Formats: sequence, structure tokens, C-alpha cells
Amino acid sequence: MKAFTRHTGLVAPMDRSNVDTDMIIPKQFLKSIKRTGFGPNLFDELRYLDEGQPGKDNSQRPLNPEFVLNQARYQGASVLLTRANFGCGSSREHAPWALEDFGFRAIIAPSFADIFYNNCFKNGLLPLVLKEEEVDELFRAVESVEGYALTVDLENQTVATPDGKIYHFEVDEFRRHCLLNGLDDIGVTLEDADAIQAYEERRKQEAPWLFPAG
Repeated sequence: MKAFTRHTGLVAPMDRSNVDTDMIIPKQFLKSIKRTGFGPNLFDELRYLDEGQPGKDNSQRPLNPEFVLNQARYQGASVLLTRANFGCGSSREHAPWALEDFGFRAIIAPSFADIFYNNCFKNGLLPLVLKEEEVDELFRAVESVEGYALTVDLENQTVATPDGKIYHFEVDEFRRHCLLNGLDDIGVTLEDADAIQAYEERRKQEAPWLFPAG
């Protein structure tokens, strides 16, 4: 898993509340568990003017010019600014996969759905919560200044604006440790690989019948 320490990126504003996981990545595209290849269908129903189907050539589909990610000023955005309860709905892990595959590294919102929030940390994506009024301030700044970028610092738990204003956010220490070090669930387990191996060797001596030869 890709670690997250400090990231500076262009901000794309998605001024919607209650964006559910089916809007993030529609159900018809959940045909792979490879974690890659979902970016072209991120927000599919909003990005395109036709109905998307698996295997369809997205480069030939008509784009919705009103959707923020299709607008020239937000091309290359890696920080998503959005509204309350982002990631609600089903628990599909494909939602953070699609966001990460598109190029987002951080999502800023006043609140997130719990399962989506947890899934982000397991996939190298930082969901950070700011106060409603702080999110409002950032929306105004992003919309008034083209090329608006933010610096997100997980180690210090801060978001810095181009004019030097600092916002603070909270992340519990275990999630912070895992993301700073690029550790998913398997990586966390492997941190104790020596202890696990020592336990197995001890059990082989104590109860050899549990470990048949061959």
C-alpha cells in the first residue's frame, strides 16, 4: 500500500452531500478485485452523458461539461473537497479503489460514512474531517482561485492553504501509523512476523501432532 506522509495537490470541489458508493463507482463496474482500472468509471453517471457499461471505450463517450472533474481547471486534481456523509450506501471497497486509481490522495469533508472511512485508510487514501465552516471557506477559495492547491500533512495533522492558513484535523493513532508507513491489514500482521514464527516453532515442540510431516 502506498504510504501517505505529506501531499500538495490541486483541489477539485464536489459540492454535494450524501454521495453514496454507487455514485462513486456504479455497481455494473464491480467485476474485478484487482484494485486498478476503476478510475475511468469514477462518478460515471455524473462524468458522462450516456450510460456506461463494462468494457466500453470511455474515450469515445460524451463528457458532461458541467461536471467538475471534466472542467479544464481541475484536470490533475489529487485532493477532493466535498460535503457531509461522503461514501454512504453500500460497503464496497471499490469506491476508494476508484478514487485512488483516478489520482486522488486525500478527501476533505465535514463527515464520512464509517465503512467508507475505514476502507480509505486500508487503501492508501486519506479521508480527513474539517469543521463545516472550514469546508465552506475552502469551497469559496477553490471556486475563486484557479489552480488552488492544498498541502495535507498527515504527520502533523494539518491542512495548509496557499496563503499560509492552517487547519487541524484528527486521526486516531493506529490509522495514522498505518497510513504513514503504508501498512494495510497484511502489512500490520507482518510487522509481527518474527513473533508469529517463534510461536509456531514453539507449538511444534509442544504439540508436534498438530503439524503432520509433509
